Amino acid sequence: MLRAAGVKAGDEVIVSAFGNVEVTEAVTQTGASAVFADIDPATYCLDAGAVEAAVTARTAAVVVVHRFGRSADMPRLRDVGQRHGLLILELGESEAPYEDIAQRRERAAYLDGRLNGVRTPAGGDGHTYQQYVVRVPGNGRPDRDAFARAVRARGVECRVPVKTPVHRMPGFRRDVYLPETERAADETLALPVDAALTKREMQRIVSACNALGGLLQPAF
Repeated sequence: MLRAAGVKAGDEVIVSAFGNVEVTEAVTQTGASAVFADIDPATYCLDAGAVEAAVTARTAAVVVVHRFGRSADMPRLRDVGQRHGLLILELGESEAPYEDIAQRRERAAYLDGRLNGVRTPAGGDGHTYQQYVVRVPGNGRPDRDAFARAVRARGVECRVPVKTPVHRMPGFRRDVYLPETERAADETLALPVDAALTKREMQRIVSACNALGGLLQPAF
């Protein structure tokens, strides 16, 4: 994709460090350099302001990945691309049948209205809830991981969507501070929101999470 778009050795390509390591690998395979920009904390996609701040004379392209069923702010990102003469390349998520999306939205609305002690995802903008990603407040990764273990012990499957940002991985390590990326990697947890979940299973998710309010108090 990148070579076909005209990206060549020596170019820079702006990417997100919040997951999608395969994008960074694809950049390096062309001989270009991956430059990491921070994310929008609401969408978990590249933030247009952070992208613009990362542009240099060598920047050739930006690879935008839509995450968890939310779309990036493409009008702003395209505006950045137009003003700086950059290619803006998009990677979407696999499309689900409309009926499945509608059911996921129903289940997301159920969780939105009943979960306590976690920050539920920002809706709107056609969110399809490929994943229902919450934030576990407190002391970051230790509290999030403890919360995840306790939820699993109560029979609810959950997963950490991004365990290590790409800019912290061996081989891609960069001395760059991406505060929203770091915070999201430490706090996010994906709860089940599959179309096949029954009402009883949804109630179990709410019960398991709401029983753990004590874990969410920050330590001093």
